[in-house]
Amino acid sequence: MSYQESLAQWQAAKLPDYLAENLTSYTPEQQEDAFYQNLSFGTAGMRGILGAGTNRMNIFTVRQVTEALARYIDAQGETAKKRGVAISFDSRHFSPEFAKDAARVLSAHDIKSYLFSSLRPTPELSFTVRELDAFAGIMITASHNPKEYNGYKVYGEDGGQMVPEAVETIVTELEKISDIFNITLDLDDKNIQIIDQELDDKYLENIATITVDKELVANEGKSLKFVYTPLHGTGQYIGEKALQQAGFTNYSIVKEQAVIDGDFPTVKKPNPEDAAALEMAINYAQNNGADVVVATDPDADRMGAAVKLADGTFQVLTGNQIAAVLVNYLLTAKKNTNTLPKNGAIVTSVVSSRFASKVADSFGVITADVLTGFKYIAATIDEYEATKEHTFLFGFEESFGYLVKPFSHDKDAIQALVLFAEVSAYYKSQGKTFADGLQELFEKFGYFEEKTISLDFPGIHGNDEMAAIIAKFRDNQPSKIGDLNVIRTQDFSTATETTADGETAKLPQPKANVLKYWLEDGSWVAVRPSGTEPKLKFYIGVESSSQAISQSKIDIITSDLMTYTK
Repeated sequence: MSYQESLAQWQAAKLPDYLAENLTSYTPEQQEDAFYQNLSFGTAGMRGILGAGTNRMNIFTVRQVTEALARYIDAQGETAKKRGVAISFDSRHFSPEFAKDAARVLSAHDIKSYLFSSLRPTPELSFTVRELDAFAGIMITASHNPKEYNGYKVYGEDGGQMVPEAVETIVTELEKISDIFNITLDLDDKNIQIIDQELDDKYLENIATITVDKELVANEGKSLKFVYTPLHGTGQYIGEKALQQAGFTNYSIVKEQAVIDGDFPTVKKPNPEDAAALEMAINYAQNNGADVVVATDPDADRMGAAVKLADGTFQVLTGNQIAAVLVNYLLTAKKNTNTLPKNGAIVTSVVSSRFASKVADSFGVITADVLTGFKYIAATIDEYEATKEHTFLFGFEESFGYLVKPFSHDKDAIQALVLFAEVSAYYKSQGKTFADGLQELFEKFGYFEEKTISLDFPGIHGNDEMAAIIAKFRDNQPSKIGDLNVIRTQDFSTATETTADGETAKLPQPKANVLKYWLEDGSWVAVRPSGTEPKLKFYIGVESSSQAISQSKIDIITSDLMTYTK
């Protein structure tokens, strides 16, 4: 169907006033962008700009994907339908409406829904799927995207983002639904159960187990001075409860950013990866004499932080740096208490730093590398629990996602928030700062630096433009990047690794459109398109004997990579 035909269908449909007005306001270019395709269902579901159209997030596209999910559950039988679907949502515009409509579509199929009455974090939704033995989960969120976006994540029965095989079935059903304006809703809500306090309490009981050294927190928790910002999202209610039950009471919350507001009025992007999002919290910290700043994104699955340096300024940490320090603290504690398993493993993505891996290796703990997407970390945890081959100790992605304990099967900023506070308290008890702890690891393991370059390719030609850049790499495999020789090339689309002298080996990960180049000095570069947004990402990781040398390497490699985009 052409975009003009899709547009005509929408123009003839009975739309809510706000969507009808939005539709009539489109320029010809906006019409094409809103209708040239259906919103794609990617790595973790679908995500898009709010508005009228097949390529937009709205009540009709939400009903459509939920109808596809319902048909998938129907095919699994009555037991799956009775186990039902847990549903939560964040602070974005239309999130409550999308969640309620999803529940009503499922109810029309006699599928049970467990619906939170108000916003809750993504990791609590993941926990809820597992706790209630639900068959699936839905989280209405666009995570850390700007205010114009919303999204729809689907979870499997293990509490992890739904695996590719199930997603393919849902996409097949999605493509069969041609009339998205007449999907049946159960307006009597007969299969919908509201869940709130009971699940909050159970989640918090599990969060209490994140604390490693209760005596340390009891001694230092009341005096550790830090600032927390939930960035207008779901983190405040559960995050504050988690901090307080652990024993951290001497913190300030950024009041302006504790207001639930889908416009995110104090930031351009509510993304703790973005240093600008932490500026207000850092100002709070400087005015209140705090040593640490922590931030969670709107659905509280990502956590970012900034720490005070000796000169009183604040350094915004990278996700890789945070992970390395947390891993060091956890493994040191286990070693000191003789609870470090001989088959321990941390799990991370192929585009994350080797910093935490090097720390883990010093404790005899292996690193398992998986594709980007926390569902692959969750699947690895499930594999370990089934085979007992390894014991999961920590999971992370460079994009500020961490998992300490697998009672959630997605990245969990509430877990990370509590552990980060404890590690800060630990260094305070030693007369040091978190920044000092990071510096100690640099001196011991080397100066690791990373950089992620994210290029936007919006619109109808975006995918083709991204594909052309990736094709440049595949058609002209680089033998050098910057001034360093490429010694191994990993092409995950063929699950093949090729050395500089032509030897090949199979990669253990599933096939994916990712390229990774290992350089002669241990540096690496990866190229991949985003699974949920029209973005192409370059990842760079280096290590050396000093920060200055590492930064110089980053700069040289960056300059070379940019030639592929021209």
